[in-house]
Amino acid sequence: MSDILTVDGLNKSYGKFSLTDVTFSLPEGCITGFIGINGAGKTTTLRTLLGLSNKLSGNIRFFGLDMDKNERAIKDRIGVVLDDGCFYEELSLSEMKSIIAAAYTSWSEKDFKRYMDVFSLDPKQKINTLSKGMRMKYALALALSHNAELLIMDEPTSGLDPMIRSQLLKTLTEYMENDGKGVFFSTHITSDLDKIADMLIMIDNGQIVFQEEKDTLLDTYRIVKGDVRSLTDDIRRLFLNLSETAFGFTGITKQVSEVRSYIPDVIVERPTIEDIMLGNIGGER
Repeated sequence: MSDILTVDGLNKSYGKFSLTDVTFSLPEGCITGFIGINGAGKTTTLRTLLGLSNKLSGNIRFFGLDMDKNERAIKDRIGVVLDDGCFYEELSLSEMKSIIAAAYTSWSEKDFKRYMDVFSLDPKQKINTLSKGMRMKYALALALSHNAELLIMDEPTSGLDPMIRSQLLKTLTEYMENDGKGVFFSTHITSDLDKIADMLIMIDNGQIVFQEEKDTLLDTYRIVKGDVRSLTDDIRRLFLNLSETAFGFTGITKQVSEVRSYIPDVIVERPTIEDIMLGNIGGER
């Protein structure tokens, strides 16, 4: 399996925030979730990868091609769904489509009409009359209508109702049924990734915390609950994050066997992606 995107030593600063030596890769054939709390650096990373914001240093390669030298050819092969949409508000969906379609060498009017029908969108409707859910569906229809090999999405399900979120996730799953595709999905709504992600990359304060297969992560971490009176300093050090009350403790750990050796009667549960994310940042933000 080859990498569809590789990022090596990406650095960028503005104001008091910076991306620091951001390094990761996206395997072909995977839906990769890019997770982190609001302000962790997800949107800044994506915009820098796409050349919408200048980097200070680092190397970005899509499909084995250097982004600095092949930006036009690379963007012809990428579908992009950004949270802000970047549309001309006074145009109709059909008029905006005509502008965007001209930028791609492999635009498929047949695919576009099919997605417009699937999403129940009226091509005559003005963009400034669309709800957030309709805007996101329209952006996805555009992104999927030029045979894109990689789909990059920034918080596509944020603020959407469960039915629209489910429809978008189903569309992504169908897109991935074709070989050689990839999805890079930035979100802080980790429950969406529980359903569809193959790989997870976490960023916090502008730095990559981990890159791992979702199932491996969920097998590595455990939620542990027990009597707070059983805790000692040595046991506390086995947890990434620990919450204590008069009634007991709850913590997340990668060392559940050692915890059990100290406290055999603890309750052990499988974590969610959100549990793992919050455990790695202390759960305080």
